[in-house]
Amino acid sequence: MREDIEERREERGECRVERRERREESGLMVTPVSFNSHRAMEFLKEKRFKQTIRQVKVENEEEITYETATTAMRRAAHFFSALQGSDGHWPAENAGSLFLLPPLVMCLDITGHLETVFPEAYSKEMLQFIYCHQDGGWGLHVEAHSNMHCTLLNYICMRILGEGPDGGQDNACSRGRKWILDHGGAVSIPTWGKAWLSLYLAYLIGQDANQCPQTFGFFPLFFLYNQDKEFKKGIRLTFKFSNSNSTSQSKMWCYFRLVYMPMSYLNGKRFVAPITPLILQLREELHTQPYNEINWKKVSHLCAKEDLYFPHLLIQDLVWDGIDIFTEPFLTRWPFNKLRKKALEITMKHIHYEDENSRYIDIACVEKDPYGDYFKKHLARLPDYIWIGEDGTKMQTSGSQLWDTSLGLEALLACKLTDEIGPTLMKGHVRDNPPGDFRSMYRHICKGLGHSRIRIKDGKFLIALQKCCLLLSVMPPEIVGGKIEPERLYDAINVLLSLQSKNGGISAWEPAGTSKWLELLNPSELFEDVFSEQQSVECTASAIEALVLFKKLHPGHRKQEIEIFIRMYSTFKKYKDQMVHVEHEIYMKEHLHRYGHWGIWFTYATWFALRGLAAAGKTYQNCLAVRKAANFLLKLQLDDGGWGESYISCLAKKFTPLEGNRCNLVQIAWTLMGRIHSGLVERDPTPLHRAAKLLINSQKEDGDFPQQEIAGASLRTCMIHYPNYRNIYPLWALVEYRQQVPLP
Repeated sequence: MREDIEERREERGECRVERRERREESGLMVTPVSFNSHRAMEFLKEKRFKQTIRQVKVENEEEITYETATTAMRRAAHFFSALQGSDGHWPAENAGSLFLLPPLVMCLDITGHLETVFPEAYSKEMLQFIYCHQDGGWGLHVEAHSNMHCTLLNYICMRILGEGPDGGQDNACSRGRKWILDHGGAVSIPTWGKAWLSLYLAYLIGQDANQCPQTFGFFPLFFLYNQDKEFKKGIRLTFKFSNSNSTSQSKMWCYFRLVYMPMSYLNGKRFVAPITPLILQLREELHTQPYNEINWKKVSHLCAKEDLYFPHLLIQDLVWDGIDIFTEPFLTRWPFNKLRKKALEITMKHIHYEDENSRYIDIACVEKDPYGDYFKKHLARLPDYIWIGEDGTKMQTSGSQLWDTSLGLEALLACKLTDEIGPTLMKGHVRDNPPGDFRSMYRHICKGLGHSRIRIKDGKFLIALQKCCLLLSVMPPEIVGGKIEPERLYDAINVLLSLQSKNGGISAWEPAGTSKWLELLNPSELFEDVFSEQQSVECTASAIEALVLFKKLHPGHRKQEIEIFIRMYSTFKKYKDQMVHVEHEIYMKEHLHRYGHWGIWFTYATWFALRGLAAAGKTYQNCLAVRKAANFLLKLQLDDGGWGESYISCLAKKFTPLEGNRCNLVQIAWTLMGRIHSGLVERDPTPLHRAAKLLINSQKEDGDFPQQEIAGASLRTCMIHYPNYRNIYPLWALVEYRQQVPLP
């Protein structure tokens, strides 16, 4: 551990200097460094990898030849193959969020496991991660401006890890506290933050456990919103979100359910951390007035403007206040307290089911049961979430191993270099539905979904895996190992078909279909459209590709249903409306969910959409939507031949270029492939040549591509760093360019 840390110190210093210089130049919080490069170098060193294929460059007036494109592609394929782990996946961090590590530290501190789980060396590395991403305060992710939620949580984290009120590198604590007090103090933290402060600081509870935030009056009864069977003979509340779809009884998004259930449980139990000297100090440090003089009822709905992405309607605040005022007095007294007791039992039943189904790693890393043996089993899984990078030790999200592996294998398969990279194509796994009575736990079928370290059903993983498995299934066993049985492919197709909504779209986790008005009850100010499942253009387009290929290879399985599925997508009115919206850059809220979910934002989604339409037989010549999308991408091409889109697009809901009109190689790859899929190879190849030249000339000596601005996204406001994006997509784009564009 010590040697590992020492090797990173010099890189971390360079990382911090580069971030500071870029921030001063642009006035924005940017992160152009590679947070995965050290691990990559370790892998390459262990495997004794040495790039033996010569590097190629294309001069300004020089044409790209087939040989040049092939050489660049082979170099990228060999480098990416060398990064593969022994079990077949591509190890990489899945991070970027700055609100994950502090709650983990707080939880371990409350339960007394902090020093055991994270010895001093780890604590120092966690502090380094916090220092590296400070911009006065801390933002929601590594490129975001500061907000109250992350600034307050990271400040508390520093104090727990041993820094004094004025301690930390470059006066980190003093600067963070100043930002907090200058922006209204701790009372302005949004509801997610209020939940954690209520548990750790008794922030809104004080001496009276009944004085919890009114917003949280909703959460102790949250489980009732999904319950049907358990209360056939009992009380049913007005809020009952039963689903008409028999395969999924809950209309709430699975992440929403499984994040808020533990919150509701802890609030229902009136859990508060023991008061320590540190907590008393924090109470004095984080408020703009004495702690004992704060009117908690008055400030319960306060939220700093930097955090307010999804403002609550007045009616929502009135609902939460009303539930708190009129239900809390009853549910804490006999006989109604028996109802709460029953509620907590059922809530814990759901939590334990998710624990066991996910092998104690869970669907969301903020879901932790702090009681008994279950918590100890969670502790054993913490290494799955921890990543040590150049910028320090961080906490990841729930992982993307299967997602990365499926996309990476698809790109490698497209290279048609099986004689060179055959061993890379040998791994694959398949699993069953969730165990037990999964439907009563509001889980969807997932038999056929590839195995991953988090045993959860995730449609985007399945859809990416499905086409990859189909491609592997037609290859010789001596290259890829044993063939996948058709029955396993049938299982995966069954799940895929079950995810289609009535209008033709596909969602990532469970079938969508919730009424839009339910989003008005979203209690989170930080995120929008998280109350219910949303359709995804990338999942829908990928599903079409997989089904078209499956239909060709297995024409006898559910043929009619597959044809209907494809026809619904190719005539998908909302999708066509999206293309009109993209061209004119007009925000229409009812079509917002048609944009990218895991990439930034218009370029990413447009590429996926064009892939799907091309698979369904739609081209520039016969489809208006394709023409509009292709013209939209062409308008955005920069003078150097590339494309670049800022994460601000996700927030503003309007295309926003990168600062200084910089280009981004991942987004160049997406757009290059999108233009190829639109059928413009013969009509107008010049933009394709210009983009391909940028990719080839940007390739590093070892075959890698440089890490640039963050390209992954999540929940629209929170960007995610997917390091493998920079290897997968430029490689894939070079493959498509070499195969589809005529070259001398």
